[in-house]
Amino acid sequence: MAHSGEQAMLSVLALIPAGNVVSYGQLADLAGLPGRARLAGTVLRTADTEALPWHRVVSSSGEISLPAGSEAAQEQRQRLLAEGVVFRGKRVNMKQHQWRPDLGALLMLLEH
Repeated sequence: MAHSGEQAMLSVLALIPAGNVVSYGQLADLAGLPGRARLAGTVLRTADTEALPWHRVVSSSGEISLPAGSEAAQEQRQRLLAEGVVFRGKRVNMKQHQWRPDLGALLMLLEH
């Protein structure tokens, strides 16, 4: 059984729309766990996220955090490109693609 913080992060992850990204810290913040960016990374690394849009989580600078050149990093980049996410070199254009949900609406979605 998933810890409630882990479950909250997975619930938020499921809501990130195509063409949008969040940082690890933002994922933690939206899940009600401010300052827990490392926990977000651990959750993504250890939980079963295959059916979730794990590829929509990047570093705060917009870079893919997986090892450069790895199969997983290439898959993440390809998935983001397929959704229309624009990269500048190795970084996602965060101004253009960072998800900024309405917090009231997000809370209502998470409660159901």
